[in-house]
Amino acid sequence: MVIVQSISKYDKKRATAITIGTFDGVHIGHRKILERLINSAKKRNLQATVLTFFPHPRMVLQKDAGIKLLNTMEEKALIMEQIGVDYLIIHPFTMKFSRLSATDFVRDILVNSLKTKKVIIGYDHRFGRNRTANINDLVAFGAALDFEVEEIPAQEIDDISISSTKIRNALAEGDINTANSYLGYPYMLTGKVIKGKGLGKKLNFPTANLYVEEQYKLIPKNGVYVVKSIFQGEQIYGMMNIGYNPTVNMEKPEEADQKSIEIHFLNFEGNLYDEKLQVQILERIRDEHKFDSLEALKLQLQKDKETSLAIISR
Repeated sequence: MVIVQSISKYDKKRATAITIGTFDGVHIGHRKILERLINSAKKRNLQATVLTFFPHPRMVLQKDAGIKLLNTMEEKALIMEQIGVDYLIIHPFTMKFSRLSATDFVRDILVNSLKTKKVIIGYDHRFGRNRTANINDLVAFGAALDFEVEEIPAQEIDDISISSTKIRNALAEGDINTANSYLGYPYMLTGKVIKGKGLGKKLNFPTANLYVEEQYKLIPKNGVYVVKSIFQGEQIYGMMNIGYNPTVNMEKPEEADQKSIEIHFLNFEGNLYDEKLQVQILERIRDEHKFDSLEALKLQLQKDKETSLAIISR
């Protein structure tokens, strides 16, 4: 898959079948659209192309800096490549771009810049300045400018919307099984391993501290999870704590509000500092608790390890 940063950088010699959207999560509902796009492109010898935007339009139009997304752009690209998309165009979303008229968007971008011959889009898709144009307008543009429009039915679009909401709600509640079932893959966190306080090592449970740079990335509910990662071609499994380490921070109230993501890998002993890791979340074990002592915490960690190993072997 070719990733193109900005519409202007697309190779205009390649005609496209295209779909447009944020596709946050690239979940099972989105996959139906993408599979339809890919199959349609193959039949007509076109490039299966996804046009998406960053920042998320809500961040720009509604100044919604607090929006939480299911994927970083890197994660989204990885999933789309696995599905079989040919081109992923990530266009910067700005106020100026949002003010393009429907005519300018279709003529200058879809037709002239992206050589679109087919658009696959939802029945409720709106576009152009103030989102005044709808799918009927797009069909009319297609008739005039020689491209086909395929409408995604209301039922499918509604299912997609419901899926996204359920995924976010499930992650907020720590229900990773429901989230993963709607995603069609394990929810992932991607970040860099940074130095922590070394407290896990003192408990004989050394951890890799994962720093997720993208502030908009949705982090699941605090608690302990079973996870999997790939490092140097090998699968490594572990247990991950998301939270504030209330037991080890009992005597350090100034650190009590510092949320962390820490992973103790069960079958790896090497150095992961400064490495970039993608961690897949497989199952949730328990809530984060404050224990009366470090010894009580250590006993619980041993139980968590046994539970994790049982889940992994299953």
